[in-house]
Amino acid sequence: MMDRRDLLKAAGLAGIASLLPWKKTLGNAAGGYALADESACVLIPQETEGPYPLDTVSNSELLRQDITGGKTGVPLKMRLKIIGSVNCAPIQNAWVKIWHCDKDGYYSGYTNQGYLGTQNNAGQTFCRGVQVTDANGEVEFITIFPGWYTGRVTHIHFRVYLSSVLTATSQLTFPVDTKNAIYTSSPLYSVHNGGPDPQTFASDNVFSDGYALQMATLTPDSATGGYDSYLEVTINGTGTAGLQNMEPETGGQFKLLQNYPNPYTVATTIPFTLGNTSDVTVELFDLSGKKVAVVQKDQLAPGAHEITVGNGINGVSLGPGGYIYQISVTNGNGTFRQCKMMTAARL
Repeated sequence: MMDRRDLLKAAGLAGIASLLPWKKTLGNAAGGYALADESACVLIPQETEGPYPLDTVSNSELLRQDITGGKTGVPLKMRLKIIGSVNCAPIQNAWVKIWHCDKDGYYSGYTNQGYLGTQNNAGQTFCRGVQVTDANGEVEFITIFPGWYTGRVTHIHFRVYLSSVLTATSQLTFPVDTKNAIYTSSPLYSVHNGGPDPQTFASDNVFSDGYALQMATLTPDSATGGYDSYLEVTINGTGTAGLQNMEPETGGQFKLLQNYPNPYTVATTIPFTLGNTSDVTVELFDLSGKKVAVVQKDQLAPGAHEITVGNGINGVSLGPGGYIYQISVTNGNGTFRQCKMMTAARL
């Protein structure tokens, strides 16, 4: 089996360890790789999902922005921007799932983790969540800075889905000096004896063959006393604000288009097309995963339809921010659903 470098060499991209859009030339400090063509847009490397994944995409309770789950640690705002490899443009309505360990190196959802003594975290979902990319192709998670555990450098796992189809599985990491400053200065990480992460990229089984473009930024946030982090991720696809080509979850029963205008201030229209007479439900969720509004339309005929919603819908006042709208179509063939992201702007 070819490793990542062999695959890159076969593709004529030898020397690029991590596959993301390059905006500038990187030197050895960022992993020892560089690319002269600043317009290049290259796929994120596929990495192992690791031993602690959970099926969070189908769990609607984990459609949330705040994934701390009651865990303490240095606050971290993790922002990912998803980009299509075809035209290097942002992809809207991609599902992004992330998961990582808590400050002590333990994952939710699993038993018999023995790093500092056996813990049973079955049934828990801390430090896991799913968001949908906005018009800029971005998602933001509110979490805590992950700890480290023996054998792995500090990292966060993530997956990207287009229309429910898994497109990329990868991991990200952080600058060594800034990361270790968190571990040595914050008493919250005293379980690590106030010391830095002892693992190195050279010994890590994921990043040993390169990490330059999986290196997320890590900058102090004076408002929270924590850190902000950012990474751009290129996947197979075309950046667009409209409908993606793959729509398997609709079963061919309908097409859901992007709302317009988007962002909107007073009202926006959600267009869709039905293939058969159907009952249609439109549900709106805020970024915490809370359902904030529902619109029900029964026995709509085949053809094009539009539902207009505003900042006040069915007696519910919607403030500025991002919302996920889900359409459910029910007919004699079953029930089919799809979600997209919209933004309510401040007046």
